[in-house]
Formats: sequence, structure tokens, C-alpha cells
Amino acid sequence: MTLDEEMVKALQEDYAKAPISEQDRVMLDYVVQITKDATRISPKDHERLRSVGFDDKGILQITLIASWFNYINRVADALGVGRDGPGVGSQQPESNK
Repeated sequence: MTLDEEMVKALQEDYAKAPISEQDRVMLDYVVQITKDATRISPKDHERLRSVGFDDKGILQITLIASWFNYINRVADALGVGRDGPGVGSQQPESNK
């Protein structure tokens, strides 16, 4: 197992225990909260990000990227993309057969 594989495994198991920087851990805490319930994000969360070196542009970028991935994953889940079996659009309408 390479160092990168070890890092991926550690992050998958529990990012909070993975050997990452405090800045990365705070960022991931924020991203997890966005994913679980973005309505609970408060100015205190933004201050925590600032305290580890993120500026407003960085906070915006983290928020946009995490939110975009959440959105795309929900769309894909709703349409059955990546699941075994047929998903939306996998069968042609009767008139096209």
C-alpha cells in the first residue's frame, strides 16, 4: 500500500483521525455540516475557517464546491445513475424501437 492509498483509506474510515492538517480538518468539518444540514451553518463556522487561514474567497469556494457536489450527487441518485439496473434514460420509448 502506498502512502496515498493509506491516506485515502484513513480519510474514508474517519477523516477526523486521519493524518491531515488542522486546516484540512476544519474544512472537512464544515463540508460535512453543509452535507448533513446547511441550515445549521452559522457565522461561528465561518470564523473557525478564518482562524485556520481561510479568507472569505476560500470560504466561498469551499461552500460552492461542496454544495455543487451535493447537488450533483442528489440528481444522480434520483435518476439512478451508477446503480445496477436500468436508470432514467436507459430505455428507449416504445415509438423509437
